[in-house]
Amino acid sequence: MKAIFVILLSAIVSTLTAQDKYTENMLKNIQAGYQAQTVAEHQVAANAFERIAAAEKTKWEPYYYAGYNYVMMANVETDASKKDAYLDLAARNIDQAKAIKANDSEIIALEGFVHMIRVTVDPQTRGQEYSGKAFRSFSTAVSLNGENPRALMLMGQMQYGTAQFFGTPTTDACGTIQKSVEKFESFKADSPIAPQWGKAFAEKLKENCKL
Repeated sequence: MKAIFVILLSAIVSTLTAQDKYTENMLKNIQAGYQAQTVAEHQVAANAFERIAAAEKTKWEPYYYAGYNYVMMANVETDASKKDAYLDLAARNIDQAKAIKANDSEIIALEGFVHMIRVTVDPQTRGQEYSGKAFRSFSTAVSLNGENPRALMLMGQMQYGTAQFFGTPTTDACGTIQKSVEKFESFKADSPIAPQWGKAFAEKLKENCKL
């Protein structure tokens, strides 16, 4: 009986140690990704998350953050073909995250972000298709979790850009952005490695609205 207890205790300690190492490794690279400003810096972070994902096949977070960094790379890239290539890599990682954790607000919101950046590659020819996809993703993300400030912030950004493109009032967009700022103030992450980005950008969008 004592031997069985020792074996079980060793197994629990081993599992907790592995989880601690996973969390520690994730936090280090999440911070690096949040601080990255160039394509090269985001690429380093994306590579790290893809390595973690290969080792931790049942975890959705590494795929999510690899996707996040590829979206950020596309966001700062000026070459259209490279932008699309980064978005393809983002979409691939997001699909893998969805396969592990379906119907998650954070993952679906990030998927919408990919669609939104696709529009910027060529608004004239892509606007109708990818704007529709982005709005559907953001609406789904908000319906899954109305407290998710990133889903609301991205929805507001999309609404704002669409209103500017067509020369229509930004009232609805600014209302969504205001709501996202409020949600960021009360947001509490489920875990240390849960997504926490976007607050500064939401506040910048709010300034554009003069709210």
